[in-house]
Amino acid sequence: MLERAVTYKNNGQINIILNGQKQVLTNAEAEAEYQAALQKNEAKHGILKEIEKEMSALVGMEEMKRNIKEIYAWIFVNQKRAEQGLKVGKQALHMMFKGNPGTGKTTVARLIGKLFFEMNVLSKGHLIEAERADLVGEYIGHTAQKTRDLIKKSLGGILFIDEAYSLARGGEKDFGKEAIDTLVKHMEDKQHEFILILAGYSREMDHFLSLNPGLQSRFPISIDFPDYSVTQLMEIAKRMIDEREYQLSQEAEWKLKDYLMTVKSTTSPIKFSNGRFVRNVIEKSIRAQAMRLLMGDQYLKSDLMTIKSQDLSIKEEASGSA
Repeated sequence: MLERAVTYKNNGQINIILNGQKQVLTNAEAEAEYQAALQKNEAKHGILKEIEKEMSALVGMEEMKRNIKEIYAWIFVNQKRAEQGLKVGKQALHMMFKGNPGTGKTTVARLIGKLFFEMNVLSKGHLIEAERADLVGEYIGHTAQKTRDLIKKSLGGILFIDEAYSLARGGEKDFGKEAIDTLVKHMEDKQHEFILILAGYSREMDHFLSLNPGLQSRFPISIDFPDYSVTQLMEIAKRMIDEREYQLSQEAEWKLKDYLMTVKSTTSPIKFSNGRFVRNVIEKSIRAQAMRLLMGDQYLKSDLMTIKSQDLSIKEEASGSA
């Protein structure tokens, strides 16, 4: 059982309080202690170990990973409190995901659905994805019905609304406001039957909340999804390549890194689709490699695996959705 109180500092260090004495450990040291304690209790925390294994496949996202552990701990301890006849918190778990396209918001929503299903927080754990067109109707009353239907499909799971701020773009007479009002009502009436996640660009989400001040308090969990650095994008590319049993030649690796540096520095963050952009480049490059090999007369294993510099697809195609 973990007997140390853990708090994160702004400088990246972690404070550990043990027997009234304060130590300062690095992130790596604290993580090692955390993993050792988790290993001792593997049977008890098997669900978390499984989710952590899936999260380890996601590059970066350290804040998100800490948030998931925190949510797990809160649910787990509440279950233990219930077993002892103590009061159990009834905190709603509706969430805000803020970040640019391709930063993993939908992937994380699916992971959360799986975690909550395994912990009996949700009866199904499925994910329903929606956008403005799925909620907003064409006449009075139509929007409320469409929104209720989506919520009904989401019961037992997660309703994930991308670019949620688009619901407020049409002004007072727009039917988007009706969708917001319907969502708010069901968030309260059915707050433990489904989880609502609103997602979108950080700036637009903040503006959306400023126009609807009553909304912010209904989303106790807000997770930021920062853009990937070039180093992280290269790590994503290498993982995609390895997973498909390919490899980049040294020249191709250099060319890809230079290209990513150029695209990131010349493209608006809200138009650059991060991991999705890398995936598109890799998939197009694999097709280009196939065309190159088609014209050859030998197919050695090394030839079939290697992506060369000339195979790389480096057209200016940096846009994408969340």
